Amino acid sequence: MPIKTFPEIRALPLFHNMADENFDSLMRAGYVQTFPPQVELISEGDPSDFLHVVVDGTIELFAGWNGRETTMAMVRPVSTFILAATIRDAPYLMSARTVEKARIVMIPSEDVRTVFNLDNEFARAVVTELAQCYRSVVKSAKDIKLRTSLERLANYLLRQQSYAAGKARFDLPIEKRKLASFLGMTPENLSRAIKSLQDYGVNIDGTNVHIADPTDLLRLAKPTPLIDDPRH
Repeated sequence: MPIKTFPEIRALPLFHNMADENFDSLMRAGYVQTFPPQVELISEGDPSDFLHVVVDGTIELFAGWNGRETTMAMVRPVSTFILAATIRDAPYLMSARTVEKARIVMIPSEDVRTVFNLDNEFARAVVTELAQCYRSVVKSAKDIKLRTSLERLANYLLRQQSYAAGKARFDLPIEKRKLASFLGMTPENLSRAIKSLQDYGVNIDGTNVHIADPTDLLRLAKPTPLIDDPRH
């Protein structure tokens, strides 16, 4: 694997404190590959052969059942997926595909498990990341079960605005069809919710969002760190 890839991976909390020799061992076992858009990287139910690290591009995690499909998460650089399956040597519970051209580091799961048993700092980092993933799942369940579709969309837009440094105008990171799936809505429900948000000073034209004044939107959304803050 190219040496220039190491620093950005080493900087991830998962790898940051592990011993140099163990990190080097993982990097020697891994390799980098570039994929075009809409390529399925892993399939739900398949063995977890690799831990994936997204270096460039966006990855959609999705799942399907009985002819239906839903978007579970969007993964952006620099981050890993799907760690739990790798550590447990269990089948993938989700599939993954590229949304755009992406550069992925693939580290054999067997090597990851070997280093997990050898390196205490790496093991602690794995536990911390899995705990954060668990809390994210709980927050997502609360978002879907406790909020209306309009409230979910409102809070999603406020989170995206915070990622855009509070700008009044910003672009949605995903297309509306995938956004509807991610928020647990049908495309029709999303369209109606977008129209309803006009009463709260929000205009969405294609993927461009304009929030004239977030005051009314905040009053509707009622964001809470126990659902909306990724740091908690």
